[in-house]
Amino acid sequence: MSKPEQWHGTTIVCVRKGNKVVIAGDGQVSAGPTILKGNARKVRQLAGGSVIVGFAGATADAFALFERLEQKLERFPTQLGRACVELAKDWRTDRALRRLDAMLIVADRKETFLVTGAGDVLDPEHAVVAVGSGGNFALAAARALYPHVSDAEAIAREAMAIAADICVYTNGKLTVETLEA
Repeated sequence: MSKPEQWHGTTIVCVRKGNKVVIAGDGQVSAGPTILKGNARKVRQLAGGSVIVGFAGATADAFALFERLEQKLERFPTQLGRACVELAKDWRTDRALRRLDAMLIVADRKETFLVTGAGDVLDPEHAVVAVGSGGNFALAAARALYPHVSDAEAIAREAMAIAADICVYTNGKLTVETLEA
């Protein structure tokens, strides 16, 4: 039996600066050398627009996680960190969820978290975090731009443009969500 094609194609970057937090994601989904879709929407608003989330990984898995995170946010409406920890606990221990292949960047007006299926809930050390195939390219670009550009959205957009120029699994069709403090 042959191995299934490896799916690639996500770059998500989150930038927090001034009174804004921005998550930007590209639209490309690839299987091996083939682009399957160029305009996927990998960044969403949750909790009535008070939380923004970007995902890298399998789309169906991410939607299952969005639904679970939405439930946690309803249970802990003003505690993003607690909602993320509860999601990570379920993700790691629940037999069905444990198989989900995705990473999430979750942000509200005050906090940003990187959540993984390994049970990690990381509060990034820097005001920029990124995941996905082109995540390291976007991360490096955003951190280089950060001291020189005053607007979080401008940093995120330029970092994504740089990642799209370098990473074959990243395109320039962006979804951008912003929250202001």
